[in-house]
Amino acid sequence: MDARMPKPVPDQKLRRAEALDALDSVLPFDRRDFLAELLTDDDVATLRHLAKEGIGENSLRALASDLGYLEAWSLAATGFSLPWPAPEVLLIKFVAHHLWDPAKRETDVSHGMPEDVTAALKSAKLLRVDGPHAPNTVRRRLSSWSTLTGWRGLVGNFSAPGLRSAIKLAVRASARPRGRKSKKAVTADILTVLLKACAGDRLVDVRDRAVLITAFASGGRRRSEIASLRFEQIVEEEPVPADPKAPDGEKLPCLSIRLGRTKTTQADSDAFVLLVGRPVLALKGWLERAGITEGAVFRGIDRWGNLEKRALTPQAVNLILKRRIAKAGLDPQAFSAHGLRSGYLTETARRGIPLPEAMQQSQHRSVQQASNYYNDAERTLGRAARVII
Repeated sequence: MDARMPKPVPDQKLRRAEALDALDSVLPFDRRDFLAELLTDDDVATLRHLAKEGIGENSLRALASDLGYLEAWSLAATGFSLPWPAPEVLLIKFVAHHLWDPAKRETDVSHGMPEDVTAALKSAKLLRVDGPHAPNTVRRRLSSWSTLTGWRGLVGNFSAPGLRSAIKLAVRASARPRGRKSKKAVTADILTVLLKACAGDRLVDVRDRAVLITAFASGGRRRSEIASLRFEQIVEEEPVPADPKAPDGEKLPCLSIRLGRTKTTQADSDAFVLLVGRPVLALKGWLERAGITEGAVFRGIDRWGNLEKRALTPQAVNLILKRRIAKAGLDPQAFSAHGLRSGYLTETARRGIPLPEAMQQSQHRSVQQASNYYNDAERTLGRAARVII
């Protein structure tokens, strides 16, 4: 950690680490000790309170990650931990450090995030970009800051006119094209190549095939949903017709996955998605081969090929996809696990499947967001861009 960031005494760090460890099932961090250095006792108490209140696992994980970053930034930028509630001037400083004009930075080195603050955050492996942050990232961290302030029973200045004006001006100054979570979508043709890259009888090959085909066929499930999938969520269903127009014809195996709490559903929701045909065989094959009859469906496999008890992390799901992408001879930088989600909707659009039907499987809540993938597919296949060819 950077010298500007004061370190807690060993007893404090150990106490915080133990408190964070109690949240391990919800917050599977591999940097527990690092967080224990950054967070205050009140921070840890707030996270434990949120966990007891039943906040979604993904939301809690995101709040904890943002809180760690905010505390590190405050220590580097001011020499002190975050004050609660934060004064408006500190909120504006945060915006100024993260949203700035690259052109102005060339003639004014004091514009944007100071070099010593940048160095401290990079040293802590919390800062990866050299330019201004994405506006959505800044808004999300401010939203997390506001949420955590409210959970402490305090009122923040997040709606102050000065802050709103600063954000508006800063976004305009740091204008940048919006990047996709995955540059390229994992459509059916890409998935076929990936599954061939998983060919083999090793336990890891069987698992990776099941991970990828289950994530795609179940509507493009988020990597967090695949990582947290449990055996108890899988329900055997009656076989379904291979051709819906021929109900008495060939039948295909069918499973349903009860989603529970996700980004767009609640814990008591009865939302589910279906797996039909080949994905069912792949998933059942993995469960049988791994001997899984309860608990986490997708688990780690050590270097000797032994199955671990702990579930995969969302990051591990992403790494599995990138590893198979590389093995298939494609560019890992162009794909991420979110490409399975965007790829599913892109594929349904290509096949002319109505958007409402696709959304039942993908569980997108926003028609506008889901339709973006349809629009992209229609534009590339349409005539408007082919006036002169």
